[in-house]
This record gives sequence, structure tokens and C-alpha cells, in this order.
Amino acid sequence: MIGSLAAGVIVLSLVIVAFSLVTTARDKPMGTVLLVALGVLEVGLLVQAGFAIAGMVRGEGPDETATLIGYLAGTLVIPPIAAFWGIGERSRWGPAVIAVAAFAICAMVGRLLQIWQGTA
Repeated sequence: MIGSLAAGVIVLSLVIVAFSLVTTARDKPMGTVLLVALGVLEVGLLVQAGFAIAGMVRGEGPDETATLIGYLAGTLVIPPIAAFWGIGERSRWGPAVIAVAAFAICAMVGRLLQIWQGTA
């Protein structure tokens, strides 16, 4: 895994959290900006998963391979689910769901780094 890519994903997801909370506080439904941001976040997560899988194929990576794969899979499915939920929920709670999902991505990517580096 690339630490700078993971840091970028974490920063982007925190920006999405902040923007989603502002949108929720303004009592607005999810807009195009949040949808595009989730798409960019998903692309970043796919690139990160590609690097992690390539590293595991080369023999790098942690002893806890199953845990790492579980976290990778979880991070990949959360943004599309949040996007569909946000589109379907046309009240203020659509962006709130996206805020929770983006915060979960922050925590999961941080945990992925810990697992990869063998520090936890």
C-alpha cells in the first residue's frame, strides 16, 4: 500500500464528511457535488486496492491477509451503497448517511494502513 495515497483518501473522505454535514445542516438533499466526490473516492479506493493486491502477489504485506482483504472489500462497497442511499433518500438524511459512510472509510483506511505495516 502507498501511504500517501491512503492519506489522500482519508483527507478526501474527511472533506466529504464536512460537506455532507453542512448539506445536512442546511436541510438539503444530496447533490451532484457529493455524488462526484463519492465517485472520486471510489476510484481512489480501487487504486489503493489494486496496489495492495499487487503487493500481496509480490509477497509483501501483512500476516493477517484475510483481515486485510475484508477491509479492502468493505471500503470498496461502502461508497456505492452510500451513493444509492443518498440518492434514494431525498431528505436531509441522505447526506447524513453519506457523512457516516465517509467517516467509516476514514477509519477503515487507517486500519488498513495499520494492518499493512503490522503495527496493530
